[in-house]
Amino acid sequence: MEHPFVPPAPADGSDDAARGFVYDSAWAGEARAAGGCAGLLLALSLTVDAGYGGLTLPSAVLWIALSVLLFVILLPPRVAVAPGLVTVRTLWARRTVRTDRLDLLRWPDGIEQRLVLGDADGGRAEIALRVLLRDPRLWLLLEADARTSHARGTLPGTRELDRLARRVERATVDSVFRISGLR
Repeated sequence: MEHPFVPPAPADGSDDAARGFVYDSAWAGEARAAGGCAGLLLALSLTVDAGYGGLTLPSAVLWIALSVLLFVILLPPRVAVAPGLVTVRTLWARRTVRTDRLDLLRWPDGIEQRLVLGDADGGRAEIALRVLLRDPRLWLLLEADARTSHARGTLPGTRELDRLARRVERATVDSVFRISGLR
């Protein structure tokens, strides 16, 4: 279910913090890296194909399609958090969750750890744990709203939230020690 108030992408250079939205700080770099990898694949494949027997239109289309596919696979979702709201936007979809009305917060173990969020209105979204680990501002907004949801009775337990809070705090302490040279 799409919510009517979805944060717009910052295009006018205005201060997003003043509007209450916090965006994933590393997304732009990851998007550039995805574009760079796709562009490098395209350049290398076209060069090699042209050097070994000549470039044809079907092979050029194939290399372009493969490069676009690589870009789509590597492009990370854009995460925006505001008080009471999380939006995860991919190329094809936008998922919005009311974090002040959470009824689901799951952090399944696995190789690519993702936080699964769901609200009482049926909204569902997944956030990669690395996004929260590298940007504590996102985590602090999300945690405050999750605790509000628990206090209101929509979020049934805090076991996953407490486990996640310990993980984020441990990662933050580790990075502070590493930056300060104590580790």
